[in-house]
Amino acid sequence: MGVNTDEERFRNVYAAHVGEVLSFVRRRVPDADAEDVVAEAFLVAWRRIDTLPKAEWAARAWLFGIARGCLLNQRRGNSRRDALAVRLAASGGRGEARSVEDLLLTDQADLAEAWARLSAGEQEVLALRALDDLSSTEAGRVLGITGAAYRVRLPRARRALAAQLGRADPPADTPSAAPTPTSALTRLEITR
Repeated sequence: MGVNTDEERFRNVYAAHVGEVLSFVRRRVPDADAEDVVAEAFLVAWRRIDTLPKAEWAARAWLFGIARGCLLNQRRGNSRRDALAVRLAASGGRGEARSVEDLLLTDQADLAEAWARLSAGEQEVLALRALDDLSSTEAGRVLGITGAAYRVRLPRARRALAAQLGRADPPADTPSAAPTPTSALTRLEITR
């Protein structure tokens, strides 16, 4: 059996990306549901094996896109639109956010509350960069848009989060701006 058979291609892409797809899903739903969503995503991937991209980066983004579709179906059925925001909450305290840096160092509860007030679309745009570390091209593919369209949405989502955090001066969208703290939020810069 050659590497070009559908079954072999599927086994290879599964082995290469199942861990990343599981991590992608776990950041969006409770652990109890993550494996079911991943299993459904790979079932869909098997059914669509003829559309599997040949490039490794494109295959990863393709799988994330399928997993995202499965998540959206699950959310419609289970009304779990805010699963990620709930999982981000580290403490129950509430205080006024002074800056992204202060927030990340002192009170993640404010970040969770600000995150919960974002639209699902804004959350997804930010999560694809900050949590999943996707390039603009990859994130665009997951969302079914171009990389350029994603690069337009990212600064808008960043400004929305900054507004929810009560920052007077949202981070600039240029690489020359002072970076956010070393964390997942650092990946929100649009230099990719």
